[in-house]
Amino acid sequence: MDKSSLLKSIANTSYNVGFGAKKHFASFDIIEKVPSLIGFLIMAIGILQIAYPNFPYNKEVSIFLIVIGIATLYLMYYSSRENEYDKNGKKLTIIYNELRDLYYSVKNSDSNNFSEEYNNLKSLEKSFHEMSLSNQVFFSDWFAHYKFFYQMQIDWINEQKKFSLFKDKIPKSFLFFCVLIIIIAICIIFL
Repeated sequence: MDKSSLLKSIANTSYNVGFGAKKHFASFDIIEKVPSLIGFLIMAIGILQIAYPNFPYNKEVSIFLIVIGIATLYLMYYSSRENEYDKNGKKLTIIYNELRDLYYSVKNSDSNNFSEEYNNLKSLEKSFHEMSLSNQVFFSDWFAHYKFFYQMQIDWINEQKKFSLFKDKIPKSFLFFCVLIIIIAICIIFL
């Protein structure tokens, strides 16, 4: 494999590993933080409903709070794996850092033979696939996009992948969701 092809392969694998690490951390954060945040909001809004019993939308707000409360039950399904998401996210970050070092090693090398580096890449890919958890929490993909593209140092991957805002950095499902919300809002306003 030539130097240019190997650098592209390392960047592609690094994107997968880095995003995978952030997706594991996103799942961990959602499982750990969202239920207590939702509990606080439900209590605060419940207190406001008691303080202002004649508020015109109390019934709708109560129904919304019940639905949100049920959503937290969904997170309980994942809570038994909370530590596993954290542990695997840390291990994937270590692999990501090894891939970064491999990338710079190949980039700065004057050699024409990269068989050792290629074998190292394949070994790191295998480790990545063995420790990745496929069952992630709802919305972890959106949160992982933020964590990967806006919190992580990815300039070296971007040298090869050339990320764009709408194609890569913003999830398509999020764009679809935003368009759907706008359409619903327009329908509510004009109907």
